[in-house]
Amino acid sequence: MKKEWWQEKVAYQIYPKSFKDTKGNGIGDIKGIIEKLDYLKELGIDIIWISPCFLSPLADQGYDIADYYKIDPRFGSNEDMEELISEAKKRDMYILLDLVVNHCSDEHEWFRKAVADPKGSFAKYFYFEEGVDGHEPNNWRSYFGGSVWEKVEGTENTYYLHLFHKKQPDLNWENPELREEIYKMINWWLDKGIAGFRIDAILNIKKVFPLRGHDFPVDRDDGLSNCTRMITEAEGIGDFLGEMRDRCFKPHHAFSVGEVFNETEAQIPEFIGENGYFSSMFDFRAHSSARSELGWYDAGIVTPNMYRDACFLTQKLVNPVGFISTIIENHDEPRGVSFYIPKEDLSEKAKKFLATMQMLQRGLPFIYQGQEIGMENVVLTSIREVDDISTLDEYEVCLREGFSEEEALRIVNRYSRDNARTPVQWDSSKNAGFTTGTPWLPLNPNYKKINVAQQEKDPESVLSYYKKLTALRKNPEYKETMVYGDFVPFMADEDRLMAFYRKGEKTLLILGNYRKEERELELPAPVKKLVLSNTEPRITGRKIVLSGYEATILEV
Repeated sequence: MKKEWWQEKVAYQIYPKSFKDTKGNGIGDIKGIIEKLDYLKELGIDIIWISPCFLSPLADQGYDIADYYKIDPRFGSNEDMEELISEAKKRDMYILLDLVVNHCSDEHEWFRKAVADPKGSFAKYFYFEEGVDGHEPNNWRSYFGGSVWEKVEGTENTYYLHLFHKKQPDLNWENPELREEIYKMINWWLDKGIAGFRIDAILNIKKVFPLRGHDFPVDRDDGLSNCTRMITEAEGIGDFLGEMRDRCFKPHHAFSVGEVFNETEAQIPEFIGENGYFSSMFDFRAHSSARSELGWYDAGIVTPNMYRDACFLTQKLVNPVGFISTIIENHDEPRGVSFYIPKEDLSEKAKKFLATMQMLQRGLPFIYQGQEIGMENVVLTSIREVDDISTLDEYEVCLREGFSEEEALRIVNRYSRDNARTPVQWDSSKNAGFTTGTPWLPLNPNYKKINVAQQEKDPESVLSYYKKLTALRKNPEYKETMVYGDFVPFMADEDRLMAFYRKGEKTLLILGNYRKEERELELPAPVKKLVLSNTEPRITGRKIVLSGYEATILEV
């Protein structure tokens, strides 16, 4: 496999609205990212992905872009972005932006011109259809609930397509003029010096035609059907993705990581690898393993064995082909420590366990802001505290299914995207050092005991442990094995044990006891060296006693 510049790195996602506010307006900004570059460098970060910070009405927190060329004044200016790129380069760090091109904002000039002149060239940038028998053109349900069709204001029977929020009209990728505009924008940013993109919701760009009258089987009592069925039916997305790769990413040697869900085994070589559309893609298999098409109320709990099996399956399918990007959380998911560790087991030791399991898999690890200090889900006391549009929709789904308001709140609390969007907890001062103003989203009240300043002073903290993990990945003694070595499961059928080898220049055995109770294991080979552990291992000859949530890395 050809080695690429990004494979030996560690990546970090920033949700700019909640990272660090330097203006005192309660909203994080680009200057705040610049201020914390040295902190990120010390953590061992090389690549920084920044969620959308372009001009936007923020109907979906920046994923509704009104101008792809302009930084939103709430976050700063284009000059601030250029300064960030420059300051990152001084530290041998790379900046990724979020490429949101399945849709734009209804406040983008393209859409305004399209609505103003339905027969003009800009109308072909979007999907407009006439209704059917007084109803929407088809029965697809949007990702945020309700129909994917919204009536064009001032018309009797004309609708536009939006797979997400009604303020996010879908772009028509079938139109070569639209694609040219997108490629021009991508190359403009790459020429500015960014290193690449995270590519949002990209499987949605290929539709099934005709749209009008193309119903799917109803799957809820709202009479609608999940729009994701379109993804499995649509054919030919590779034509678009290959063109984008060849016109933009390849000439710039840029890194691209796709948000790809529900891919088949046959599709993996198409998406990533030497000739893939992207450099890498995220591993959502563990989180998706508990989802239900019916809604969050029907979703299950990801058990320790489910998490392990999902990770192992991804490693088996992906490693012969290319590099996966590993995550335990991001801006769209709840906090990983609250999702993958049973509530009664949550502790600093368990958080370090989960960090080890992620960081030692083969692939490019992405750490989400606050993950490195073990930030947890927030406890909602009222639906009025919620900002996230998907949480609000799922709350209504729960009520329609007969759950009480208290039950519905508890259900959505577990999965809400707001869990990951509460401001970063920098210190124990007012508003956790995030802002001198009023935070746009309330802080998690536990910031006084979980914060960066406190953990920086503690060599046994979660933060200190993450620094050890990133340092291990870059350690010349183990780098070749940790980055490029094979991933081989060990005792994969043992209940609540997550253990595997990394085999390369050296052989590392990673042992993770995914439960509170201790267990004794027979080691398969003599131990040459204890590389790292989240506790004091108890090894006698070829026997090891693993305490609860122990994660130990051995060279054998």
